[in-house]
Amino acid sequence: MQRGTLFWGSILVVVGVVILLDNLGIFGNINVWGIIWPLFLIAIGAWILWGSTFRRSAEVEHASIPSEGAQKADLQVQHGAGRIIVNAISTPGTLVEGDFGGGLDVQTKRDGDRVDVRMSVPVQFFPFSWYPGYSLDWNFGVSKDIPLAMEFETGASDNQIDLTDLQVSEIKLKTGASSTRLSLPAHAGATRVSVESGAASVDIHVPPGVAASIHSQSGLSSIDVDQTRFPKYGDAYKSEDYDTAANKADIYLQIGVGSVTVR
Repeated sequence: MQRGTLFWGSILVVVGVVILLDNLGIFGNINVWGIIWPLFLIAIGAWILWGSTFRRSAEVEHASIPSEGAQKADLQVQHGAGRIIVNAISTPGTLVEGDFGGGLDVQTKRDGDRVDVRMSVPVQFFPFSWYPGYSLDWNFGVSKDIPLAMEFETGASDNQIDLTDLQVSEIKLKTGASSTRLSLPAHAGATRVSVESGAASVDIHVPPGVAASIHSQSGLSSIDVDQTRFPKYGDAYKSEDYDTAANKADIYLQIGVGSVTVR
């Protein structure tokens, strides 16, 4: 944070001094604005190259969200550039716990025995709070003792979302230019999975013993499905034991440019 503030503050001081000297007639007939803009672009380019070379994660906040006796939870995760790692925890009284690069803003709403939780990065003031290489790395666990509905909205990120041990009945993933490995629940009964992505790579792992039905709408994307487990029937892929399976997933894919694998 301090590095970004120092850089942009210095740029504003330099530009302000140049404009002041121009107003005082120090530069004569020189076109000051013709100089400022190229110098400004050069400074930004140097800043980006420097930050990309010396990447540094944002300040990390450790946070815990209590379940407060809730029997069900809707969890929405909004995240920008960086990395997300999600797994299961079994800590009594805790819904979510982990480390959050860039901090964590939490909004909760209770409705009977259900709690709605929205997790997002605190509002930052670009460009003063940002620098190249600034990475919002989140590594957190979610309670495996509470039935869940989960939604992820991510940008340019690297996502490793392991829901194998969680009780998730609905999963929504909306992502941009990212790479995502999503492991579905192994013992959640029926799970509905919806994936919407732009220029992304999505790898979906269906645990052994879990049946699946897979439907896709794709643009310029590549979809690779393990047909030894999920044979193709018409426009969809479906496990032979789908109708009788105790644990199953209905997967809906809407992909722009990118690739999807289902294994």
